[in-house]
Amino acid sequence: MFTFFTGHDPTNGFVDYVDQPTANSTGLIESTWSSVYIGVDHTNMTPNGRPSVRITSNKSYNYGLIVLDLEHMPYGCGTWPAFWTVGPNWPNNGEIDIIEGVHDQTTNLMTLHTSDNCSITNENMFTGSISTTNCFVNAPGQSNNAGCSIHTTNTQTYGAGFDAITGGVYATEWTSDAISIWFFPRNAIPGDIRNGHPSPQSWGEPVSQFQGACDLDSHIKDQQIVFDNTFCGDWAGNVWTSDATCGPQAATCNDFVANNPHAFTDAYWTINSLRVYQDQAQRHVHVGYPGHAPWGVDPHLPPWVSCHAPIPPLPAGI
Repeated sequence: MFTFFTGHDPTNGFVDYVDQPTANSTGLIESTWSSVYIGVDHTNMTPNGRPSVRITSNKSYNYGLIVLDLEHMPYGCGTWPAFWTVGPNWPNNGEIDIIEGVHDQTTNLMTLHTSDNCSITNENMFTGSISTTNCFVNAPGQSNNAGCSIHTTNTQTYGAGFDAITGGVYATEWTSDAISIWFFPRNAIPGDIRNGHPSPQSWGEPVSQFQGACDLDSHIKDQQIVFDNTFCGDWAGNVWTSDATCGPQAATCNDFVANNPHAFTDAYWTINSLRVYQDQAQRHVHVGYPGHAPWGVDPHLPPWVSCHAPIPPLPAGI
């Protein structure tokens, strides 16, 4: 229900994205009744790029609520993990970066990347802070492809701090008016999320909210869901020498990634559940275990299940 991407990394990472049979046979993907593991090679020297996995949902969405229960995310020197969505003909149909960072970054960065004439404001309430306002990937006065980004000071939202609390939930609501992202640590996940009846209006201020001088309907379309973990490249590689922790460990990011396999033992995703809901007028869609919630199962995504509630018996024949 996801496609394994095996082409050249568009961000020029020092990575070898492998296909599904290779990922299976080398232990880069594993699944149990309660979670999915997506990792990288952390055993071998890799002079031509470190083997990793990038998967893209076969189904695309226009509006919805994406709820990701994540127990562990990749981090560490050389890494550049992301959980995001993207439309075709980039950047004309946009990109939403929900989780993203590099190296030993301690807080999450959330970003939109779009075509021209889209910018954000802070007129509504959210707990993060705007880093850049222009979502256009070639915006003057901003770094190339910076987009409009919002950062947080909460060290539980990314990397080692996130993993130390066994993660939590990221919920992203996308409407015509705004794209809002909430983060809930493991001990504070709302009951309505746990029971499969999410109610964003009861969650309080999001960490980030993208709205302003931007017609979201024309800039964000047909979004597919992506998990990946690349190395170095256009972001992590370019800031290697300025990183006080990682830079001194090797002359270049590529050198470090190629020659230090054991540095990547924490560079993996553990996904407890991924649920996608659509507006009542469109039909609620629940991505999960058949019968687990009354929304109807989306057949286009895999049955990753939440371990927060008892799993009902499977109907006969399934």
